[in-house]
Amino acid sequence: MVTESTITTQKIWDILEHVTDPEIPVLNITDLGIVRDVKLNGDEVEVIITPTYTGCPAMDMIAMNIKMALIENGYSKIKITSVLAPAWTTDWMSEAGKTKLKKYGIAAPNKHFTIPVDGIECPLCNSVNTKIISEFGSTACKALYQCQDCKEPFDYFKCH
Repeated sequence: MVTESTITTQKIWDILEHVTDPEIPVLNITDLGIVRDVKLNGDEVEVIITPTYTGCPAMDMIAMNIKMALIENGYSKIKITSVLAPAWTTDWMSEAGKTKLKKYGIAAPNKHFTIPVDGIECPLCNSVNTKIISEFGSTACKALYQCQDCKEPFDYFKCH
């Protein structure tokens, strides 16, 4: 059983590294950068999260998955707080997370531009001979591109 004396923020962060984004299951929520803080209030654990987009449909599932992961590890008093300010930015993504995105077939955000017309590196063949198909991909946080060399479509995780 978890007691107030055995709770540490590092233990909580370690647990959160195993909670994945339901829309991009290769990323955990710490790599994505949506976990802003972990606070201990006696024997209560508070996890503060920020959505990638206001109204992101995955946030309710993420909050539930955080609670489930903590419960499975013996924590019973859990508070999930969602904050909108400061707004989430792709700068909060870890480099490991960006690498995972590319291996998964999603082009990682590139701060040179928000939604470029072309030139996003294809995560499949590394060509920059690419073009935008739609400003919206499989989710609102991604745009859809196609590589002109390997002809494959791919998502680009938009910068913001």
